[in-house]
Amino acid sequence: MIANICLMIVPLALAIAAVSDLFTMKIPNWISLALLVLFVPAALFAGFGWAQIGFSFLAALAVFGVCFALFAANVMGGGDAKLLTASAVWFGYDPSLVSFLVTVSFAGGLVTVLVLVIRAKADMVLAMGLALPHSLVTAKKVPYAIAIAAGGFLTFSSTPISQALIALAHPF
Repeated sequence: MIANICLMIVPLALAIAAVSDLFTMKIPNWISLALLVLFVPAALFAGFGWAQIGFSFLAALAVFGVCFALFAANVMGGGDAKLLTASAVWFGYDPSLVSFLVTVSFAGGLVTVLVLVIRAKADMVLAMGLALPHSLVTAKKVPYAIAIAAGGFLTFSSTPISQALIALAHPF
């Protein structure tokens, strides 16, 4: 039961962040904070040692460094940087982190193209009577949490913590 609850933390947090970003162009800080704080008890429950937990935070710190540079260059929003960093801790210092980041990049490209197409055809889409969120029609930014969530959904099952928790939830 506890293992299943731990397995739901990342997908649920990413889903909430994506929906919030889509409709408000904001990612609440509590989502990133919850991901960071809940990682430690989930990792301990999964059987991680303190060294492995430390390396997971080190990997997240590396992601934060890149995200901070992108934020400083006005390429990435602050909420996106925090969400990507907090998500990275769950992937840890592992090849699954690279898979996550590459998948987020591809999903981000797809989301960006879709948003640009929708904005280019906004008059036609709105004339059809489709109610679209402000973030898709007139906002200057792209709701990138959608891409972060997609990357997380597609790659989280390959993480060491996910595999350890699945083994605990289904020992046979």
